[in-house]
Amino acid sequence: MEVLDNRSAADAAVRDSRQQPVAPVMSVGEWMLTLLILALPLVNIIMLFVWAFGGGTNPTKANYCKASLIWIAIVIVLYVCFFSLIMGLFAAIQ
Repeated sequence: MEVLDNRSAADAAVRDSRQQPVAPVMSVGEWMLTLLILALPLVNIIMLFVWAFGGGTNPTKANYCKASLIWIAIVIVLYVCFFSLIMGLFAAIQ
């Protein structure tokens, strides 16, 4: 009986995973427009936040924007560490 219960639970999990809606594929034109908007200074940061955390955005675009924001944060932290190190070296020389 346990085998049947495990099998029915696994079947139910497979059925549930198949019923999840699939996000529509973004066309090349949509990606071109997205990249054009992201090429505009200051507008790009605002739109990254809007698309990453706003509702109604394609999940693919939202994940791309979240990943971009994470990379921006990593770069900022690395810049701060690097320039702190450089300033510390200059202060030690004088």
